[in-house]
Amino acid sequence: MKSPITTHVLDTARGKPAVALKVILEIYTQAKEWKELGRGETDTDGRIPDLLRQDSRLTPGTYRLTFLTDAYFRSVGVEGLYPSIPVVFEIKETAAHYHIPLLLSPFGYSTYRGT
Repeated sequence: MKSPITTHVLDTARGKPAVALKVILEIYTQAKEWKELGRGETDTDGRIPDLLRQDSRLTPGTYRLTFLTDAYFRSVGVEGLYPSIPVVFEIKETAAHYHIPLLLSPFGYSTYRGT
């Protein structure tokens, strides 16, 4: 079993997984602040399967994955437009698994709910 929230980053310009890209997971609190829940770095397949512990329980709310793309682009010798990419999403079904992939290029990105 994996973390209830996972991600996968593919560098579509290079046609490869984005390796060693740092990601921060946060939740928006009732105090109207972002609280960090976890962080990780993509593996050789561009995945982070352990942003949260396997036994973590989700609560309904607004979450944010922030992809720290500036350091990644520099590491592959590319100048990118987006130094970080925040992806905000809402969780209503707390028993569900949320896989939030990012398709990345230096001048654009796309995200969706995966499986």
